[in-house]
Amino acid sequence: MTAHPNEAMAISHRLSQLAEDADGDAVSLDWILTQLHERAFGLFLLVLALPCCIPFLYGVPQIVALPLMFVSGQILLGRKAPWLPKKLGARTVSKEGLENLARRARPWLRRIEAVSRPRLVALTRAPLDQVMGAALVLFSASILVPLPGTNTVPGFAVVIVSMGLLQRDGILVVVGAMLGTAWIASLIFAGATLASLIKTWLGL
Repeated sequence: MTAHPNEAMAISHRLSQLAEDADGDAVSLDWILTQLHERAFGLFLLVLALPCCIPFLYGVPQIVALPLMFVSGQILLGRKAPWLPKKLGARTVSKEGLENLARRARPWLRRIEAVSRPRLVALTRAPLDQVMGAALVLFSASILVPLPGTNTVPGFAVVIVSMGLLQRDGILVVVGAMLGTAWIASLIFAGATLASLIKTWLGL
């Protein structure tokens, strides 16, 4: 599922190349998937999650959230390569959007690449990576919560986990998992508090 660490060091450059290789004004998610080859799982998760890191961006996170959940579910099930059903694979991303995404993400990805290295490698391989697949499904699902800014934190969590899987860095995987879990816990707490307030207000 992951590439050799030496091959994974150019992740930021690989995203730029992906944008350069895009033919036409837009490309499908299926096209992106075919370009990623042996690093498909980690890089595809990264490409899908990066737009979700932009605060108060509407529309795009909701487009990528379902494919993100679907691919995360395949990690959970132990698949060796990702696959998208025809309807999800046909969703398109503009070439300009890919170029902007690569440009904006490059400095942050380089920072992560600079500090990452193979550590706690077992967390990035089966069967422990399947546990992360379950967590990624939850993080991806929370992106669909229809509240302002709710895509940003889980988006960052998925990006960090993805970089950890690509770089075989279990520390990054743990950091991303902790961030995403804290976010899910905050959503549950906020929902329970709101439900309690509504019950009190209604006198139930």
